[in-house]
Amino acid sequence: MGNAIEKRLLELGVELPSPAAPAANYVPFAESGKFLFTSGQLPIKDGKLMAMGLLGRELGTEAGKLAAKWCAVNVLAQAREALGDLQRIKRIVKITVFIASTPDYTEQHLVANGASDFLVAALGDKGRHARSAVGTASLPMNAPVEIEAVVEVE
Repeated sequence: MGNAIEKRLLELGVELPSPAAPAANYVPFAESGKFLFTSGQLPIKDGKLMAMGLLGRELGTEAGKLAAKWCAVNVLAQAREALGDLQRIKRIVKITVFIASTPDYTEQHLVANGASDFLVAALGDKGRHARSAVGTASLPMNAPVEIEAVVEVE
């Protein structure tokens, strides 16, 4: 593995998994011009959801942050699949973080930090991005977090 980003990931204790296959009639990523768009990625670790439920009921903020991190791991797995080499990432332009939460839960932005912090740790300045953190009533398969990304590529 001569790839500097993958070496940094291993230093962070993360080995990128094989990317998840689509669960329905869509593609896991689409490239258009200099941009790669990922479909929503769930917090899948070792082939299964690493957490389930709503933030503010079954899960606390720290568990949500960890789930967001694993969504970001899976975003990078899809990017590697699409690009062949993570070194082709010029920068993460934007991520949208969907957080399944109770109506009174207001720490969606803190949950999203789990993904943002991981992307900056893994990619350095290339990982700095615009972001939306959106609370929602539920997500597929009872996942607590789902993340989609827009990536500029070289």
